[in-house]
Amino acid sequence: MKDFTLYFHRASYLQYPLMLVAVGYCYKPLISGFETMWADYNYALIFMGLSISFSTLQDTTKTQNKMSKRVFENPVWAKRFLFYLLVLVIVFLCAGMYGLFASASEIINSLSYGLLSLGVGLIGLLKAAGEMAKFHFKGAG
Repeated sequence: MKDFTLYFHRASYLQYPLMLVAVGYCYKPLISGFETMWADYNYALIFMGLSISFSTLQDTTKTQNKMSKRVFENPVWAKRFLFYLLVLVIVFLCAGMYGLFASASEIINSLSYGLLSLGVGLIGLLKAAGEMAKFHFKGAG
């Protein structure tokens, strides 16, 4: 069973090339022109969502940096961070659903899939952050 954790942790490193692709799509309109800017930003949001999804495969029993350790060892900061993530999930999912089903604006409609992808990625991040808060709280046994 420990091997699966290691495989998932190694797969989580795919988050970095995916985020580089997302950054590339963010800069693409500056290089090749603004004709496809909204489609490029939609792709950037999709790849950001994928990147965040892959980042949740990391081992949640270990913190990745000192800042994470400080946040997750303090229950007040951990709750604030989890609440902030929950608000982000709701905002991105609601904006994506609005853009997909109710918006008459072509710009918002073109970004809807990216917003939904980012929202789904943040759901996974919220779950992983909740597990990290549980594992790293200093008062826990």
